[in-house]
Amino acid sequence: MAFKQHAKQKILIVISVAVVLTLLMLLALSGGNLALIKSLFIHDLSNEEMKELLAGFGWRGYIVITALSMLQVVCTFLPAEPIQVLAGVTFSFPVGLLCCMIGILCGNSLIYILQKTYGDRLRSFFVKKLNLNLQLIAQSSKAIIIIFILYFLPAIPYGMICFLAASLGMSYRRYITVTMLGSLPSACIGVGLGYIAIMSDWIVTVCIFAVLILFAGVLVWKKDILFDKLHSYAKHHKGAAQYKVRSVNGFLMTVLYCAVRVCLSLCGVSLKTINKIGKPKEPSIILCNHGSFIDFIYAAALLRKYRPHFIVARLYFYHTILGWLLRQVGAFPKSMFAMDMENAKNCLTVLKNNEILAMMPEARLSTTGRFEDIQSNTYSFIKRAGVSVYTIKIHGDYLADPKWGKGFRRGSVVEAELDILYTAEQVNSLSLEQVKQGIEQRLSYDEFDWLQQRPNVHYRSGHLAEGLENILSACPVCGRKYTITTKKNAVSCEHCGYLTSLNNRYAFDGDFRFDNFTQWYDWQKMLIQQEIAENEDYTLISKVELRLRGNGNSLTRHSGFGVCTLSRDGLTYSGTKDGEIVELHYSIQKIYRLLFGAGVNFEIYDGSEILFFVPEEKRSAVEWYMTSMILHDRAK
Repeated sequence: MAFKQHAKQKILIVISVAVVLTLLMLLALSGGNLALIKSLFIHDLSNEEMKELLAGFGWRGYIVITALSMLQVVCTFLPAEPIQVLAGVTFSFPVGLLCCMIGILCGNSLIYILQKTYGDRLRSFFVKKLNLNLQLIAQSSKAIIIIFILYFLPAIPYGMICFLAASLGMSYRRYITVTMLGSLPSACIGVGLGYIAIMSDWIVTVCIFAVLILFAGVLVWKKDILFDKLHSYAKHHKGAAQYKVRSVNGFLMTVLYCAVRVCLSLCGVSLKTINKIGKPKEPSIILCNHGSFIDFIYAAALLRKYRPHFIVARLYFYHTILGWLLRQVGAFPKSMFAMDMENAKNCLTVLKNNEILAMMPEARLSTTGRFEDIQSNTYSFIKRAGVSVYTIKIHGDYLADPKWGKGFRRGSVVEAELDILYTAEQVNSLSLEQVKQGIEQRLSYDEFDWLQQRPNVHYRSGHLAEGLENILSACPVCGRKYTITTKKNAVSCEHCGYLTSLNNRYAFDGDFRFDNFTQWYDWQKMLIQQEIAENEDYTLISKVELRLRGNGNSLTRHSGFGVCTLSRDGLTYSGTKDGEIVELHYSIQKIYRLLFGAGVNFEIYDGSEILFFVPEEKRSAVEWYMTSMILHDRAK
């Protein structure tokens, strides 16, 4: 069905282009221009007479050449050179070049709009045709130079180069400047050849054409070698400059902080902060637990005047505006649970500059409002850094806006406390295990234990339970998976019917098997542990959509479809990736945890690239997370 639809689209495009070309041809031949063209072949004209005769094409000729120039950009199968030569033959060099460049300007602008609107759908086509690693080029600090080089290579349509430029997420002003300057030299050559053909001796013209065709033939013959060199150049200049640590824009940080605080107040969330130590010593590391997406704001309430540098998931730097804002406030990216030398260098740079490094060492949002474990290399880094370590302990942040929830809950109270954990001398004198124990003891938290000590806190929301089905994958009554549904405060099973409801203290009402959703979550995790222990061939499998790093105003973009399997051997994806059939495998030893978005996806970083898998049953995302955790820990 998809193949037939794709074939229909191709046929419609071809018919549309044919119709437009026919109309342009009729326009070009109207108004006596047909007789003018006949006279070119009937009479023996000198160069001057031919030039004077061609000037009679008038405004119709200008429109046709301009429109054809625009079409050859948008319709990548139309070559640019014949149109440019035709412009040089028909008009003087300046007029012909002007018509071509106006058409190219219109075409380039249309490509920019198309990419912003349909970029995900168009990308696979361009990847197939262009045979370039767009992802690698997009990440290169020399991407603009590579774009200029592509304009000088033959057999690469302008439209493909424009799409590549637009996919880099640059502003329209910069995009149009780069693409117009890049196309200018080749347009000059094409129009110039046409002008020479009509004004010069035919022997000179043939010689010039022969040399250019020979040169183009050599470049086409060596195209793969040239592309390999471009890839090597892009890899050598991989965008380190883009993600270098920048100084903190204190004014912008304060403006953003105040704006979010106002929004929190309007949403009914109050924040209480306690600073037990005053200004942290510099350099230092500040560790913060991570129950909410906006924990950075809660931490900034205590730290913003000290201008800390936050470590943020690399995913959020893919968005043009958000990435720019993060860099402006001194944040830099990290590929979570993956080897990331760039991040390590940036961390060391912050400490060497005697500044404050702030991080959420759990490296993912809490699933149920409890402390998530920390990867061992984080403890090793803290020990090697040998600087003072502080903590910001946050309570109530998860319950105010849980990972699975929909919006903030009115009546929420968030408490954040800054305190010292270790001095630099203590870090150097303690063993790695002692450093680890101290951090875990300080950062460990349980939101339900905290809530029990605050009987006056009650949460108000018209959809308090909605989203719980995205972390509760199995029904405790019938045992079926992915049958849990929620509406407002009610929790039901598609098979069993109504189960319970969530009250304003996040507890389940009625005579239900569990007191709260953490107990339910632990029960279903235990089921998976038992199943894995009893079945050596345990495998989790799902059809998925693969999404990769986004651009512009998108965090991710569509890349392909396939099947993911998770077993004791690791995670395997078999399917398409940017139009190519691939099989990607990641061993279970390298998968610390599969990150997941509740009811959205599960994901893994491969270097600086994120593989974002959207399963067919989106409620299963939490199961992929739990399974990866269990399998990895069993493989130790």
